[in-house]
Amino acid sequence: MHLRISLATLLFLIAFCTAPEMSRTTLRAADSETAQNATTLFELGEGKESEFGFRIPALARTNSGTLLAFAERRLGLHDHAENDIVLRRSLDGGRSWQPLQIVAEAGGDSLNDPCVVVLDSGRILLRYTHFPKGVHARTTKHTVIAEPGYGGPKNVSLFLTHSDDDGATWSKPRNVTRDMRRKTAISVGSPGAALQLTRGPHQGRIVFPNYEVYHLGGDKRKSANSVSYSDDGGASWKLSGTIAEPGPKGFGNEAQLAELAGGGILLSARDQEGGTVRKLSVSSDGGATWSPHRLATDLLTPQCMSSVMRYTWPNDQQTGVLLHTLPHTKDKRANGTIMISRDEGQSWKPARVIVPAGFEYSCLIRFPDGDIGCLYETDHCRSIDFQRLKAKTIFGDQ
Repeated sequence: MHLRISLATLLFLIAFCTAPEMSRTTLRAADSETAQNATTLFELGEGKESEFGFRIPALARTNSGTLLAFAERRLGLHDHAENDIVLRRSLDGGRSWQPLQIVAEAGGDSLNDPCVVVLDSGRILLRYTHFPKGVHARTTKHTVIAEPGYGGPKNVSLFLTHSDDDGATWSKPRNVTRDMRRKTAISVGSPGAALQLTRGPHQGRIVFPNYEVYHLGGDKRKSANSVSYSDDGGASWKLSGTIAEPGPKGFGNEAQLAELAGGGILLSARDQEGGTVRKLSVSSDGGATWSPHRLATDLLTPQCMSSVMRYTWPNDQQTGVLLHTLPHTKDKRANGTIMISRDEGQSWKPARVIVPAGFEYSCLIRFPDGDIGCLYETDHCRSIDFQRLKAKTIFGDQ
């Protein structure tokens, strides 16, 4: 159940998340043709009593073609605001969208980091992280830091829910905390999309990206990347080791995955408290072990969640293509750009700017005809928009 908040409080939360650069009208006028054609799916002020904000997009396309756009519905915009996991569906490739539906809610507790994968069977798995009310992965003015262990009032949990009818209905959530979070970690999660491997010796394996948070005492903490993987359709899970860092500065945070040629997996992570680039790691054994993170200096970006995906596979006629969306600047979340790699993630270059102004978290999908779908935060957290982009719009003559 949600409580109303005052107008003054809501305005404070908006200011906390945003910077006064442009009005929404000015932003739209300044955006490129692609951004002007975007559809806003979630917007600050929607919902009962007009108190809700929306953040943290996750996007999937089901085997029958239904689009699923997930977000956190928040009582304001800060991370722990009685968050619910909500969904809008499109049955026509993104031209129109059905009304908002609630997938999971927990009263005054906060549900965070929706992460979705569509299985070969047609089943859709959705994972999210459950924070007790007033508990966070860090200490804030209104929260205390979570504790390691299981089952206590300050312990963070992970849940899986599934749908077998293209997202119309969802199962009772299943607690998978002991399978996906080490007892010494205070929280685990990562928003966006997970993978089911389509090639190689581990074909069919489901892989969820993780960033694990550890409390070091006082206000100090660190995070580390890993993955959770399943070879039985999600019935049971194993947890990889954590990925080694290249140096003492910074640590991997929110991460996304892309399948590589030859059966490998690429993990791209936010470099928290480090530099202004992405951290990349590769697994050659289906996610069980990982190379140390390397700093991808050609993926210039501030600290932010970003999306990566396989677009095409290599064959005798062409190289394979990976795509990566991110705010392509050094110091602010703006200049939303699709980056392209034709060498399995070894190097990257800009392909197209899709949102010149504010661009935060994002999630990518590929349509069968080659179109690209992108769900992303824009306008300084005030909305989550969707674009369907033609391949020639992105690649041109490349």
